[in-house]
Amino acid sequence: MAGRSITLEQAQAVVAAALKEGRAQNYQPLTVAVLDPGGHLLAFAREDNSSNLRPQIAIAKAAGALALGLPTRILGEMAAERPTFINALSTISPVGVVPAAGGLLIYNAESEVVGAIGVTGDISDNDELCAKAGIAALTF
Repeated sequence: MAGRSITLEQAQAVVAAALKEGRAQNYQPLTVAVLDPGGHLLAFAREDNSSNLRPQIAIAKAAGALALGLPTRILGEMAAERPTFINALSTISPVGVVPAAGGLLIYNAESEVVGAIGVTGDISDNDELCAKAGIAALTF
């Protein structure tokens, strides 16, 4: 892959694979966002009947992973230990931070961060499984 960012085509493939996993598992309607390393939205999809705050949650999950360089599952664990710190992130992040599983960093073959995915709609563990399925669809 040339450059240090996931391409639009790759981002769309990640979204499609995450949604496909959600349908295969019969999860609740999902919303998926893929951001570039700078936090800009590259690809997005909101399934029919997905609730109205899901776009913001998906983006905030991906952005939170990028902001701290950690999966949002770990941010959730941090929230239990240091709630003031995690709460402060939501006030300084332009799109917020959601400390719940479903936000993951996307790495290229050289272990460089090339983007992030945020998935929301079902329970957070299932959101994360779909995010992992989306990332697994990538080839570099």
